[in-house]
Parts: sequence; C-alpha cells; structure tokens
Amino acid sequence: MTQDKPARKVSPIAWVPTAYFAMGLPFVVLNMAAVLMFQGMGVADAAIAFWTSLILLPWTLKPLWSPFLELYKTKKFYVVTTQIVTGAVFGLVALSLGMEHFFAVAIAFLAIVAFSGATHDIACDGVYMSELSPAEQAKYIGWQGAFYNIAKIAATGGLVYLSGWLIKRFMPAGGGADASFVANRNAWMVIMAILAAVMVALGVYHIFILPGAKKNGGKAAASAPRKASEVTGELWMVLREFFTKKYIWYYIAFIILYRFGEGFVVKIVPLFLKAERAAGGLGLDNRQIGVYYGTFGAAAFVLGSLLAGYYISGRGLRKTLFTLCCIFNIPFAVYAFLAFFQPESGWVIASAIVFEYFGYGFGFVGLTLFMMQQVAPGKHQMAHYAFASGIMNLGVMLPGMLSGWVSDMLGYSAYFIFVMVATVPAFLITWFVPFRYDDKGYLLEAEEAALTNPDSDV
Repeated sequence: MTQDKPARKVSPIAWVPTAYFAMGLPFVVLNMAAVLMFQGMGVADAAIAFWTSLILLPWTLKPLWSPFLELYKTKKFYVVTTQIVTGAVFGLVALSLGMEHFFAVAIAFLAIVAFSGATHDIACDGVYMSELSPAEQAKYIGWQGAFYNIAKIAATGGLVYLSGWLIKRFMPAGGGADASFVANRNAWMVIMAILAAVMVALGVYHIFILPGAKKNGGKAAASAPRKASEVTGELWMVLREFFTKKYIWYYIAFIILYRFGEGFVVKIVPLFLKAERAAGGLGLDNRQIGVYYGTFGAAAFVLGSLLAGYYISGRGLRKTLFTLCCIFNIPFAVYAFLAFFQPESGWVIASAIVFEYFGYGFGFVGLTLFMMQQVAPGKHQMAHYAFASGIMNLGVMLPGMLSGWVSDMLGYSAYFIFVMVATVPAFLITWFVPFRYDDKGYLLEAEEAALTNPDSDV
C-alpha cells in the first residue's frame, strides 16, 4: 500500500490577498455602490437608506451561525461556495434591474448576497487562522488588511467611476428623465455583471489555490464529531458569559454610541454628493464621487488607521480614547460646511472628504482596540470579540435605516447639523467609560481586588 503524498504547500501570498479582496467587495458594494445605483434609477432617498442598511443585518448576526459551519464540510468549501453564489446572485441583480419592480427584486437578491458575504467572512477568517501559524498570521496581516481596503477602493472608486463613464456613454443626446433612467439602468447592469464575473472567477481560482480541503484545516481531527444540540448549548453558554461580563451594558452602549453619528452619515453622504444643487446637494457625477469619496477618501482612511496605531502604542488606549473619539466624530462637520456653502471647487470638496475619512480611519482604531482589550478578554475571547463587532455593526445599521427619512424631513443643511448633535452622546459616554484592563492586558488594581470568584471571566 502506498502512502499518500503530502499536500503541496501553497504560499499564503497566492490566496490571502485574493480571499480578503473577495471578502471586502460584497460589503462595500452593498454599503455604498448600491446607494448610488438606486438613486440614479429614481428610488427615494428614504427607501434607499432604509433597505440598504437593513440588508447589512447578516454581518451583525453572523456570530450566531458561525459555530454551525464546523458541523458540515470544510472552511474552504464555504469560502469557495459563497464566492460563487455571491457572483451568481450579482448576475441576478443585473437582470433584475430590467424588471418593472426592480427595486424590490434587487433588494431581495442583495439580501442573499449579504448572507452569503457574511458567511464567507466567517469561513475566510477560519481558513486564515487554521492554516497559518501565529508567525505567518502576523506576517500576512498587512496583506489581509491592504487587500480588503483595495476592494473598497475598487468598488467605491473604480466601479463607481466606471458607472459614471458608462452612464455618459449610454445617455442619448438631449437627455431627459426617461433617458437618464435607462442610461443608469444599463450602466449598473454592466457593473453588476462585472461583479458577478469577478466573484465567480475568484471562487474558481480558490478551488485550486485555497488550502483547507480537509476537516479542521487538515489538522488533527477532533475526538468525536459534535452534534447540533451540543453546538447550540455551547453558543448559549458563550452568549450568557458575554452578557454577564462586568460593565457589559455600559460597553454595549459605548460601542453603539461611538459610531452613532457615522450611522446617520454613511448612507446620506453619497446621496448628498450626487443630489442636484437646487435640492441642496453638490451635483457631482459618479466619476467625481468615485475619485473623491471612493479613492482619495479610502486612501486617507488607510493612512489614518496606520498613524493611529503608532499614536496609541506610544501613549496607551486609556490616555488616548477620548481624543480618538473626538478625531472620529468631529470631522463629520465637514458635510455641514459643504451643505451650507455648496462649494464648486473639486479640490475643496475632495479635501473635506479626505479630512473626514482620515479622522474616520484614525478614530475607528480606538473602538476596535477597546473591543479587543476591554470587552473580549476571557475564556471565549474570539467569540466575544465577534459579538462586540456584531453589536458595533448594529449601531451603524439602525441610524442608517432612519437616516433617509430624517434627511428628507430636514433637508441636507439642517440634517448635517442634526448629525453633529447625534455625536454628543459619544463624547459623554467615552469620557466616563470604565477600563478593566491596563494597556498591557493586566487587570487594574481595583478590578483585581474585587475579583473573588476564581471562575470569573478575567
């Protein structure tokens, strides 16, 4: 009997960038590109903001089904399958845009994309953690983050810019409302078809390149397969421990309120940038939005994130958290400035967007580290961080669902003043937020003294 040959080792550089590009693309398309697509086809702002926020719910709830993925097939199976499914459904979105009730049908298909994309995130992170050693994880974490953000630039920069170019190409001489609708529809059908082709191609590529074809990432098998009832019981235990952590309800409120203002901004800004000047917007076309918002803004976000890491490492999170909260929330004021003065200079508009995105990237790191260092520590650190991340997404989704209705009621100028008022709770709760651990991960003296139960979550 001949022994099986050892599996060929595939360099992580062959699959980490492509896998995390595939992770970022669906989320960014649903979160921003779809907003511009529906606005160009005449859908009301309130409906766009509500539904494109609601369909992001799977990214909040994904920790609830992530344990069950271990019961059937491999992580690689889910990564490849969800990439191909996502691509196929993007193709269906393209076809749905030609229907009479295109909005309802397209939203339903995009909801499937959201569920598929959220499941892909779980499995993709699982492959990364199970197939790479801790040293390799540290080595390739930069590639992971870089290509997730490249997907953001590709979607909100490249594809949005391409949609603007296509709209102009499809627009007949003389224009008109009907012609504009048809031009937007045809342009976005092409964009959705491109997304379909890219995601399917990535799925096929990963069939051959992605490691993890065996159960448990090719590592030693578990002593016995787990039943669904056991997984359910374990999930319930992990949830119970999360919601009984000390300060957890304060932490939940902090996580939600830190990004509360952003939730009111994220869906309305693209609509505001594109809206006609007579309606209080800036009258930009998709090509300008793609360059200013999707390219310059995304690059500023990455730069802000990198610099924030050095800033926090030098002073510690406890001393910098309130400053980070200010840097995160105060730059939203640039949209009030743009709404009041409606500048025509592209440099002024782009500079304002870059300033806001830089602050967004800089301040966002503070919330991420707080969840890692104060909320997640304990026996189930990875699961509790996933729960905290889901709550964080919920904190953006809920105000996003209301943002279109409030914007329609107030108008853009008053709305962005309202956004600044909505950031005030973030400053208050951040100023008073309690810390359990110091910057080295050790319990603070007061917490250690109060800890009398040896089984407590520390």
